[in-house]
Amino acid sequence: MRPGVQLLSVVPLGAVYVIANFKETQLTHMHPGQKVALKVDAYPDLKLSGVVDSLAPASGSQFSILPQDTATGNFTKIAQRVPVKIALVMTPAAAGLLRPGLSVVATVDTRSAAATDKPAS
Repeated sequence: MRPGVQLLSVVPLGAVYVIANFKETQLTHMHPGQKVALKVDAYPDLKLSGVVDSLAPASGSQFSILPQDTATGNFTKIAQRVPVKIALVMTPAAAGLLRPGLSVVATVDTRSAAATDKPAS
């Protein structure tokens, strides 16, 4: 073992959350507080729900080790992905099943209004 090499990761399974990478074009009406339906590939019969907790301040490419080169002459427009943190509403059926790295399909109900959507009176 070399100095500075990660030895282990501590994951609080009681506070599980999902990071979903949505296309920038899917964020138009997405806000913290909106309801989310989740399906976990490993458990197809398990129905989970959650709430949009936060949207990252920048796209995933801004935080990558090797960011995309957008030099002169590169005119291909690629939809960026923005990480969205989803806080899960844990049920007794889901407790202890979820693990880091599992694949999940997240569907955000953008019709559900968050507090920031209400007009000022």
